[in-house]
Amino acid sequence: MSESDRLATISDLLRERPFISARELRGLVGVSPATIRRDIEKLASSGLAHKVHGGVAALEQSSPGAVAPALPFVENRDIAVDAKKAIARTAAELVRDGSLIIIHAGSTCFHFGCEIAQRNVRVFTNSMPVAAYLNEYGTCQLTIGGGDLHREPGVLYDPTREDYSFYASQFFVGALGVSSEGLLESNPLLVRFINEICGQANEIIVLVDSRKFEAAPPTVVLPLHRVNRLITDDGLSDRAAQMLDEEGVNYMVANVSESSIDR
Repeated sequence: MSESDRLATISDLLRERPFISARELRGLVGVSPATIRRDIEKLASSGLAHKVHGGVAALEQSSPGAVAPALPFVENRDIAVDAKKAIARTAAELVRDGSLIIIHAGSTCFHFGCEIAQRNVRVFTNSMPVAAYLNEYGTCQLTIGGGDLHREPGVLYDPTREDYSFYASQFFVGALGVSSEGLLESNPLLVRFINEICGQANEIIVLVDSRKFEAAPPTVVLPLHRVNRLITDDGLSDRAAQMLDEEGVNYMVANVSESSIDR
């Protein structure tokens, strides 16, 4: 397939979908990662699409307030990986040995789970990807939430469960978006679970990469005053940082070179 044909194919796909990962594009057009990166650069420089972490987005989906596409976990896990790993490393520094922590679903929480897999902690999670990784590679103690498996977003959940018999030091949770109103989600199951589990932890620590401040999912799952700390990456915009400051949120900015700045 020639370059012009590839660019036309990608443009046609973006008319139907708000985002396409670079990984998926490589499979669709059958070229190398370097070639896909050049194609994305060409589309962006021509003003036909937006280059974003991990892929390419339609122009109307990258403006502030755009609704974030609910990508499958296997795709989302591989987007903005450097930022998510930096956030995970910074979050791991807050974990105390011997403590019980809760790790929620989502790709940034998955990378955090990988980071603390061999720590001396007990982990409660409802995330199948996190549980599978900790089972295979971890040495920490692991408790898995029961219930039906919801393959997207990859969580175990029992809607009839009335209470939990444990209390954790920290609850590490992600979100599809963040605004002055709070953490934003689109999946009703995640909204319900987060609300239920928040009362079981002493601290709520939010793990979100900087792209999440430009998204606007429909449901506020948790107001910012409930958040004890938020960790994001150094792509945080001045506007988003100002919003966090105005809302009194204690936040940390993780640098992709493994350092962090506490604010």
